[in-house]
Formats: sequence, C-alpha cells, structure tokens
Amino acid sequence: MAKKKPVMSGFDYREIDDVIHGRVRLSVMAYLSGAGSADFTLLRKKVGVTDGNLSVHIRKLEEAGYLRVEKKFSDRRPLTVCHLTKKGRESWIAYIARMEALMRPAAAE
Repeated sequence: MAKKKPVMSGFDYREIDDVIHGRVRLSVMAYLSGAGSADFTLLRKKVGVTDGNLSVHIRKLEEAGYLRVEKKFSDRRPLTVCHLTKKGRESWIAYIARMEALMRPAAAE
C-alpha cells in the first residue's frame, strides 16, 4: 500500500523554497527581483558579504536555475553580471506567496 502524501495547508512551512530562504540568497533574490540584473560588485555592496560568501550563494542560485551568470570584460577587467531568470522570478513570486500564507492567522483558513 502506497503511503499517502500529507495534505499541505496554507500554514505548511515545508513548502518554503530552501534555496531562496537562506539569508544571503534571500537578499540577492530580493534585490534582483527589482533590478533584474546586477554586477557582482554592486550585489556584494547591497548584500554586505565577502566575495567568497557571495560567490557560493550565487552558484547555488545558478544551479537551481534562478540566476544566469554572465562573465565578460569591461575596460579589460573581468565583469560578472547576475541576471534573474524567468524560473527565478516565478520561484521568487511563489516564495513570497508562501511567506504571506504563513503570516496569515490560522483562523483565516
């Protein structure tokens, strides 16, 4: 007999996207949801983390398909630009909806 999947309610924390939910990744997604894209230096300043820390989180978002990372040169200097993908925008919207559902009073269900 197959195990029944539990019914998800509006208050189910297990539906939170763990890729986005980390503080640094949340900050990156929040910034890019408005900006669409940003270079690495600007993101680092906005998020307030080290280069290495930001690189790890960008890679995780890229692996999930939420960001597209473009590497190019500007005035002979390397430039990394992060772009929010369609999947990233859809996942961000779903994440916000999930968080809003968690913040609604249980009586509202």
